[in-house]
Amino acid sequence: MIQLKERILSDGKCFPGGILKVDNFINHQMDPTLMCEMAKELVRRFSEHKINKVITIEASGIAPAIMVGYYLNVPVLFAKKKVPSTMENMLTAEVYSFTKNKTYSVCVSSDYLCKDDRVLFIDDFLANGNAALGIIDLVNKAGAKLEGMGFLIEKGFQKGGEELRNRGIHIESLAIIDSLDNCTITLR
Repeated sequence: MIQLKERILSDGKCFPGGILKVDNFINHQMDPTLMCEMAKELVRRFSEHKINKVITIEASGIAPAIMVGYYLNVPVLFAKKKVPSTMENMLTAEVYSFTKNKTYSVCVSSDYLCKDDRVLFIDDFLANGNAALGIIDLVNKAGAKLEGMGFLIEKGFQKGGEELRNRGIHIESLAIIDSLDNCTITLR
């Protein structure tokens, strides 16, 4: 997606260790116009699927997931990173966070994710694919069907995209970073 790629090159910041910071337009301060355009593009790319629910993990995936859900006219569910005392019929999965270097549990209620759901996962980044694997686990535990996974930005130099595609999952990434070597952003 040209608008996103241009924005990454103009406003993205690279840090040592393969870190791309896009917090001034995606995952802290958000550009709503760009978010709408990205959502429309993801909806277009998954138009062949019969999706009745969008799912994400809090927090950075919520904004793009809501926009995709809006354009698909389906509910949006987000997996919580902290177990609420009021959640009933909880499904849980373990997710390792590369950024925070720790494993945490994510949860959803089976009242909102069930066998009749045809799910599209939306997130801001795909790197090693740990969040995606956690969502796959939740979807499987619910007996739902995963229709695909859409990401705003994929780190193509990390293993997540390849691993998910090798599982036969329909993956769409709006921008793929081939390298962040020497703190230079190289797009595919």
